[in-house]
Amino acid sequence: MRRRYVRGLVGGLLVAACAALTLSGCTTFGFGTSTPAQAQVADLPDIGGYTAGAALDGARSHFKANDFGYSAQLYKRVVELTPKDPQGYVGLGASYDRLGRFDLADRVYASLFQLTGGTAQYYNNVGYSNMLRGNLTAALANFRKAKKIDPQNIVVANNLQILANAAAAARA
Repeated sequence: MRRRYVRGLVGGLLVAACAALTLSGCTTFGFGTSTPAQAQVADLPDIGGYTAGAALDGARSHFKANDFGYSAQLYKRVVELTPKDPQGYVGLGASYDRLGRFDLADRVYASLFQLTGGTAQYYNNVGYSNMLRGNLTAALANFRKAKKIDPQNIVVANNLQILANAAAAARA
């Protein structure tokens, strides 16, 4: 019985998440689905020519266009050039999440925590990563930590609503 409930909850979550992705997600914006061609980190032969600013602009643009392989490579360049700036880590972790490379995302989030500590953005993004993996308990715990730190954060509120909607759909 519990297994069926969890399976239904995960299925409901995925339906709710697909409907709500345009309203919420990680604090990096522009979620959509990736295609198999986009499901790997891209190889950009001229990556060494990018400045931190150009790499950040390009990474954001590729992320918005659902080109997560390219955004990951460019965010990685941002992290290499500006290792004390959390923007690169946030985008890199989100890009790896969207590629399904949770092993790499975990390493990036560990580095982000070392850099910034447990900020609302950190807990929200880790929660969203857990949600993508189907680990709803961990997702909820992280979203609640984010909400406690920043109660007015609309992205966190939307993510909590996605989980609530999925739970309601699973019970129905």
